Amino acid sequence: MPVSAGQDPITVTVLHGGETPPKLVDKAGGDVDLRLADGPGELAAALPGSDALLTWDFLTDAVKEVWTDEITTDLRWVHTASAGVDRVAFPELLAAPVTLTNSRGVFDRPIAEYVLGAVLAFAKDTARSLRLQQDRTWRHRETESVAGKVATVVGSGPIGRATADLLGAAGLAVRLVGRRAADGVHAFDELPDLLPDTDFLVLAAPLTDATRGMLDDRALGLLPRRARVINVGRGPLVVTDDLIAALADERIAGAALDVFETEPLPSDSPLWAMENVLVTPHMSGDVVGWKDMLVDLFVDNLTRFRDGRELRNVVDPERGYVSTSGGDA
Repeated sequence: MPVSAGQDPITVTVLHGGETPPKLVDKAGGDVDLRLADGPGELAAALPGSDALLTWDFLTDAVKEVWTDEITTDLRWVHTASAGVDRVAFPELLAAPVTLTNSRGVFDRPIAEYVLGAVLAFAKDTARSLRLQQDRTWRHRETESVAGKVATVVGSGPIGRATADLLGAAGLAVRLVGRRAADGVHAFDELPDLLPDTDFLVLAAPLTDATRGMLDDRALGLLPRRARVINVGRGPLVVTDDLIAALADERIAGAALDVFETEPLPSDSPLWAMENVLVTPHMSGDVVGWKDMLVDLFVDNLTRFRDGRELRNVVDPERGYVSTSGGDA
């Protein structure tokens, strides 16, 4: 159970990856003892006696690498500064008497704007315009309208719903896909029937056993040649080699990829050189001020933890994500 006000100072280990969260020391309060750790070695030394762990560096497997019952005896809460929890939602942690929370709510609108921007960039042939401009070439072309295009958004959590709202406002016909059917949400097992008339396939689902590798050669084969894939979820949702082959063979028209199976994307990946591919370095949700928003969310939860109140964004240990009303992510 969370501690109550008036007890000894709360000890929080921060796995920071070389960057201290902005203003965390000032915002956390004087009754919080912060231990800063960078990498598995420092983390293993800092965790014993810690009440809580903030994984500010959410792209590392350090927590899994050092996790043992002996060094996490006092740990009651783990918070990750990300929407996805796949780096920390490993079996040993999920089975422990520890509450896991994420940073859901910080990235919803920014990622939705990224998706809309990618849709418009594809429709208006922006990449080709930039290449022609660099060559000082005047070449008139016709482009596409997004009105009436069909977008299938996989992931019915806050990011998927924000994306569906923005795409719908731009005139696209949007189908939302979640783990199970609900009002306005298709069940995940309906996805094969939705792919053949999809113009834009948006992946915004959490990484789970059910979604890992969901976009493979079979799924890609169900998409029409005009389809574009936009992945803002997790890299392993996509079988990369299958996607590269589909792009190279022009079985689909393009892809906007913000996340990858291996990050950073290796310099020898064919994706870098493909003219019909937009590569961005896991930044779709990182707008100006996003780190401050992450700190504010954590500090709000820290106050709740200190006061013995319910925490925000508690991850369901069986599902591996924060449950939502209607369809689930």
